[in-house]
Amino acid sequence: MFANILVKFFERGGPIMWPILVVALIAVAVVGERVFWWVRESRKRDPSRLEGVFAALENGDFAAATRDSKDSEDPILRMIWHGLNHVNSSLRGALTVAAGGEIKRAGRFLVLMDTCITVAPLLGLLGTVTGIMGAFGSIGKNEFGVETVSGSIGEALIATACGLGIAIFCLLPFNYLNERLTKLQFDLETAATNVEVLVDKAKAHGADTMEFRRERGTQNQ
Repeated sequence: MFANILVKFFERGGPIMWPILVVALIAVAVVGERVFWWVRESRKRDPSRLEGVFAALENGDFAAATRDSKDSEDPILRMIWHGLNHVNSSLRGALTVAAGGEIKRAGRFLVLMDTCITVAPLLGLLGTVTGIMGAFGSIGKNEFGVETVSGSIGEALIATACGLGIAIFCLLPFNYLNERLTKLQFDLETAATNVEVLVDKAKAHGADTMEFRRERGTQNQ
């Protein structure tokens, strides 16, 4: 019964409802995937392990720092491990590359979600405009032209309502996910700065970071 109502509602919206349906399916898939990804990603954060890595770096124990950050699913620890183990680039450059990869992974599909927010209302408006054009075209064709126009305009507004609904559905999670992405970027930048400061401090106290990195490069080969 409910399915029949939805089908009739969809048919009353006109041909433009088909692209609106495609946008709606994309929006649902993207929002669902991104929310699931962030829920799963938040469980991978390991602040206690991160503090241990910082403590090892502060003490100049780079072997312990790279060991504790190895194979971690925490994006910050992955960035640190990448920076400590890429001997062919500077520490800052390696951290920047790793942080960029984490941000790109976290921001995946946000552009597509933003596109859905923009396109859905425009498609709805297009459906309404074409529906109204067809409604006014029926004036004079029969004696009930005014009633026909009124009913057709009501049906044409279905497309706009659906387009706005899709945009609203995407807008709230889009803003939330952008906020999460901004926070992750801040955490990565803060951690990268801490790593650089701690490594420089350890070098000032006599820790040979270059020798350690050369040893790591030999082992990786």
